[in-house]
Amino acid sequence: MVPPLAPSSSQDSFPQLAAPVNPKLHLYNDEQVLTWEPSPASSDAGPVVYQVEYRYVDGYWHRLQEPNCTDITETKCDFTGGGSKGLPRSLTVFLRVRAKRGNHASEWVSLDPFQHYENVTVGPPKNISVTPGKGSLVIHFSPPFDVQEATFQYLVHYWEKTGTQQVEGPFKSNSIVLGNLKPFRVYCLQTEAQLILKSKNIRPSGILSNVSCHETTADAITRLQQAILIPVVIFVLLLVLAVACFILFLRYQSRVKYWFQAPPNIPEQIKEYLKDPDQFILEALDKDSSPKDDSWDSVSIISSPEKERDDVLQTP
Repeated sequence: MVPPLAPSSSQDSFPQLAAPVNPKLHLYNDEQVLTWEPSPASSDAGPVVYQVEYRYVDGYWHRLQEPNCTDITETKCDFTGGGSKGLPRSLTVFLRVRAKRGNHASEWVSLDPFQHYENVTVGPPKNISVTPGKGSLVIHFSPPFDVQEATFQYLVHYWEKTGTQQVEGPFKSNSIVLGNLKPFRVYCLQTEAQLILKSKNIRPSGILSNVSCHETTADAITRLQQAILIPVVIFVLLLVLAVACFILFLRYQSRVKYWFQAPPNIPEQIKEYLKDPDQFILEALDKDSSPKDDSWDSVSIISSPEKERDDVLQTP
């Protein structure tokens, strides 16, 4: 910073040069950017440049020495920084901007005083990573930006994919464990950072991070239960299927036997005849018949009922 400037004299303002309009201050995380709309066009020749000055309470105006804030043609002054750069984040700051062409300058346009930590918009934590655990989710992240004379606390918004949203926190650490979650369930979550000022005041809620979803794993007991349960379920299903098949077999036994009976066979004689239709079927049958079927050794009649009766009558 340069030594303070003397208060602006009446010669710094010339009504013939229009002043910038609609100045806006952008404070997001550690960003400090002042923008405005250009001065209305005039018939005067030469480029218009802009100057930005700042001061603290009961102080003198100082010219911002950042290269992109001194005699610039762009309608934007970015004085982002910390430490020796930029403006202190815990002090109240006043800003003003004016247009200048040659030796002519417009009136100063002042902004409302601000304090960075009081007016900043806090973004979500950075570098978020989630590691599924045994019925838990382990969340790691870094702060939205580096702070001095202030700290952060964090909240985690989470919900089962088809459930109701819940909030855990606040946490001071940037490593958080969400426990007591159901195993093998998908949980979605968002993280949020809140700025705590030195005066212990807590800034309003910051911007939530993007939604990310992760599936939890199971602990040893749950895995053992599943290892036992899965075979039991398979066995029960097979048993039910076997009983159902047996019942159906008993109910439709005749039909099942009909489906599974062997098809009728064609006798060998018919097969031979079909091969040689000119051969007489009876001759083929006689040829194939065994002589043992039509022959016998001898026939003897030992006695008959009629003969026995005659012998009885002839006996004296």
